[in-house]
Amino acid sequence: MLFCDDPQPLTELLARYGLAVETVPAGQPIPGSFWGAPEAGLIGNTLYVRPDTPLHSALHEACHWICMDGERRAALHTDAGGGYDEENGVCYLQILLADELESVGRDRLMADMDAWGYSFRLGSTRAWFEQDAEDAREWLQGHGLIDASGRPSFCVRY
Repeated sequence: MLFCDDPQPLTELLARYGLAVETVPAGQPIPGSFWGAPEAGLIGNTLYVRPDTPLHSALHEACHWICMDGERRAALHTDAGGGYDEENGVCYLQILLADELESVGRDRLMADMDAWGYSFRLGSTRAWFEQDAEDAREWLQGHGLIDASGRPSFCVRY
């Protein structure tokens, strides 16, 4: 499992979107964590992580922030909300962003997602991503979050 024990690469990646990352000391509660520690938390424009926060959790919550509209983002505190299409977009985008982290990549992240218990109807994250995520790609493209080649645009949804 990949963790946020070195948050610098994640911090640099998410800064491209305007999302700050704040590290909480080990053993302390994580502000804005919907699921509770060690899962990542969101309050406003800040993602909160601890050294034992799984990287997939940090990316997932960050992608919720990226994928939500500006009105929800402005009022964000703990519960990212969002519907079915957005949730699929979040899962897809977090896999793409893993490729932007030099020591991570989509293969490692998808393995962690499966180990944590993400549930996709084809049985694995990889099968969903490669064979069943056309709607997620279309949703992300429709909101300008990925380009026509499927690469992150580093823009947030408005």
